Amino acid sequence: MRHDQEFQSIPNVVRAAARRFGDATALVEGDRRIGFRELEGLMVRAVASAQALGIGPGDRVGLCAPNSVEWIVAALGIQGAGGVVVPLNTRFKARELSYILRKSGAKALFAAASFLGNDYTADLRRADPELPALRTTVSLPGAPGTADVTWERFLELGSGPAQAHEAIDRLTPDHVSDVMFTSGTTGHPKGVVLTHGQSLRAYGWMSSEYGFRASDSFLVIPPFFHCFGYKAGWLASFLHGVTVIPMAVFDAGRALEVIERERVSILLGPPTIFHDLIHHPGRPGRDLSSLRVSMTGGSTIPESLIRAMKKDLSFDVVLSAYGLTESTALVTTTRPGDTEETVARTTGRPIPDVEVRLTDASGQEVPPGRDGEIQVRGYNVTQGYWDDPKATAAAIDGDDWLHTGDIGHLDAAGNLVIVDRKKEMYIVGGFNAYPAEIEKLLLGCEHIAQVAVIGVPDARMGEVGCAFVVPAPGADPTEEDVVAWAREHMANFKVPRHVRFVDALPRNASLKVLKDDLRARYGDGGRR
Repeated sequence: MRHDQEFQSIPNVVRAAARRFGDATALVEGDRRIGFRELEGLMVRAVASAQALGIGPGDRVGLCAPNSVEWIVAALGIQGAGGVVVPLNTRFKARELSYILRKSGAKALFAAASFLGNDYTADLRRADPELPALRTTVSLPGAPGTADVTWERFLELGSGPAQAHEAIDRLTPDHVSDVMFTSGTTGHPKGVVLTHGQSLRAYGWMSSEYGFRASDSFLVIPPFFHCFGYKAGWLASFLHGVTVIPMAVFDAGRALEVIERERVSILLGPPTIFHDLIHHPGRPGRDLSSLRVSMTGGSTIPESLIRAMKKDLSFDVVLSAYGLTESTALVTTTRPGDTEETVARTTGRPIPDVEVRLTDASGQEVPPGRDGEIQVRGYNVTQGYWDDPKATAAAIDGDDWLHTGDIGHLDAAGNLVIVDRKKEMYIVGGFNAYPAEIEKLLLGCEHIAQVAVIGVPDARMGEVGCAFVVPAPGADPTEEDVVAWAREHMANFKVPRHVRFVDALPRNASLKVLKDDLRARYGDGGRR
């Protein structure tokens, strides 16, 4: 049976896991060990408390916190009450968060009071005091900060489990579970609408194919605000009784310690994580023999990295995959048994019941071996962008094909080879960075008159941003000035690592910036 039909909803996965796995460990966080039955109890309390706060069917609720037990319980509580989780990137600044909360119509906010120096509720109150989501705020975990309700007090608000279980019982696979905001070429993030059933079906299949089992432990490093940490992470794990170990901030030395101590067997993430683990000076002294399954995505994987992951990190299976948020973040994947060359060179075959085709500029399908735009059709494709029918129509055509904007081809065995990513996008350590959005933010700096951003190679992060800046009249900023301003006003992965100053940006007859020219200039420093 398909996992969406079996479990119906994400909260019901936890109820089923409590019956199937009992007191087996569901979550480990420091000295805390929470069994599946205890996790169900926490979830039911959170559902009842969310109901007491007035969260009901269809209500959007922002969730901004690092990977933690509380993030999971808060998400389950919101969803169990019938609400829709709006995960928020913890690296975003107040203006970025405010836009998403307003666009989604979020009526409440669950946020960390202290993470990476941020009290998100306090920052938002200063930036946008009339924000509707600020009328009901809950802090998690730890100190209350400026939120209305502490996490401990929140869990005491509910009146009892009966009403909570009734709410969970009403959920179906077709109910919306989350709106995942992804940046786009328009410069504004767009909210991808996804249902319980889409995630259960995609990641139920993936975790079964990858061989997840109840004896496994999964150190979840990718952030929960991303499908990689949330759906391929804790959701996929709970379907099989896998122990989840959330990691709030990646530190290679601490990760190696946890892998050894907790006998971690599953580790998924961008190549940067595995690069740092392999090259950490403490790695040779650690027992990593428990590591078994890995999947890495986000950029092309060197075959040498796959070999090192098997030799130096002891993985039995290393896989690659391709997806985008609009496709529930899963379209193709290699399979256990594929050669290292296949894993390195391709992103594998389409997942079951999902179609992939490649088309030319006129929309005609191209044969295997020829490059074309990657298009996807199937149950995994979003219903559309939240409150944005124009963007939805541009992305999904009348025949239900999602136009990804990515370029690739199919090899003779049906594996998808990615040739180029979305026209301007680049990937920083696994995070999608969109120049149009970064450019719009940089234009808020008084020292910048014009700017164009491109992705450039970086040995550790894969790619980083380079901003070509035309200074404002009378201004003479330095590279350090621009980078410092950017760090105050945008998420860290968006901050350009390089700045080149130019008298004018190269443009064509239509006044479009010629970014190929900028890429050519990057090597010589882009001097004025």
